[in-house]
Amino acid sequence: MGSDDLTTRPSPEGAALVVEGLGLKGPRGWAFRDVSFRAGAGALVALEGPSGSGRTCLLLALTGRMRTKEGTAEIGGLPLPRRMAAVRRIAALGQVPGVSELDPSLTVAEHLRERALLQRRFDGSVRALLRRPGTRAAEARARIDEAVAAVGLDLAALPKGDRTSVRDLERLEALRLSLALALIGRPRLLGVDDTDLKLSDADRAEAWALLRAVADTGTTVLAVCSEAPADALRITTVAAPAAADPDARDTAEDGADDTPGETGDAAEDDDTTEEGADDALAETGRA
Repeated sequence: MGSDDLTTRPSPEGAALVVEGLGLKGPRGWAFRDVSFRAGAGALVALEGPSGSGRTCLLLALTGRMRTKEGTAEIGGLPLPRRMAAVRRIAALGQVPGVSELDPSLTVAEHLRERALLQRRFDGSVRALLRRPGTRAAEARARIDEAVAAVGLDLAALPKGDRTSVRDLERLEALRLSLALALIGRPRLLGVDDTDLKLSDADRAEAWALLRAVADTGTTVLAVCSEAPADALRITTVAAPAAADPDARDTAEDGADDTPGETGDAAEDDDTTEEGADDALAETGRA
């Protein structure tokens, strides 16, 4: 896939990142600590480190899914953790195990249709919801086509076309699908976990070329990996002591604090219930 595939979609205004001394602590210790960096809009940021070093927790924190315990961060001008809900509205997730996984029993077409419906339900205006069903369906189809083209997912080349089940996809094609689902929402920030996991050298290079092309359109990209490419902004996490759980997300998610569409700052500041966390993770769907 060349970068020309992405030039036809509207270029979002990417979210610039300003991170100072950020840290997240779970019940068994620090998942990560003292993370500081700056990235401009449309940057490709590689969160590099060994398994267990808190890189996934950092990804979830920067996309508004986990509440940090120390330090500050601004995502597109939105301060964390105070404006977590607002950050979630401009950030989308590709594949993140346990948070935004693909359903192996569903087909590619079913995933795409479901994501388009969720996008319309949570992000559409009242006027948009009152449009004729045929108009809404055409708009959803256009968003799907745009996202699929953006990630170079050739539906016709799949074993059963768009009726191919996710369980039958090669890993690189599953990555493309997860990114297409995220891009349906035209996010300013895109996060993806395990970017290079179980990929051959050739597929790894293709995956990074894909993420680089997405960043070139304006969307800021955060990618968790074990080895960052030379042209990415490399943020290295260090393995925490054994007491620190890299999956501290189980209890740190209490900061993901409201459902889609809520705009009040008070709700973003105060609602830290477990129900709020469940809603926030459900919001990501398979994006």
